[in-house]
Amino acid sequence: MYASMWAWRILGMFAFALGAIGIVLPVMPTTIFWIVAAFAFVRSDPRWAAWIYARPGIGIHIQTFVETGRIGMRSKAAALAGMALAAAGTIFLFWNHPWPMAGSLGFLAIGAAFVISRKAPLAAAPQPLHDTQTEKQGE
Repeated sequence: MYASMWAWRILGMFAFALGAIGIVLPVMPTTIFWIVAAFAFVRSDPRWAAWIYARPGIGIHIQTFVETGRIGMRSKAAALAGMALAAAGTIFLFWNHPWPMAGSLGFLAIGAAFVISRKAPLAAAPQPLHDTQTEKQGE
């Protein structure tokens, strides 16, 4: 079990590093690597997963996906737009090379089908309004 924990931790660190590179280099994705890192950290050191979840803007979406497998509509739209852009770039670069183009477009299609198949996150239950007037009258 100890070796398994370290294997998950090493995978998490590697995936996190690749995602961090993606922050600086726009051709590298960040989110998918940080999702892998969060999955690995949940199994090895939940504090590191919590650190990823605490990142503003992206953490809550990663946590939702890791814990429920759901993807919000805006996140789906962004992912699919990125895949469409990657498909256009693939066609442009590999126009005269049908096998690499077909392989790349096939992987993009599989990824798009996966993203489309994910349900949207459940809406949070509405919080009851706190009526201070009623409380004051009851005192």
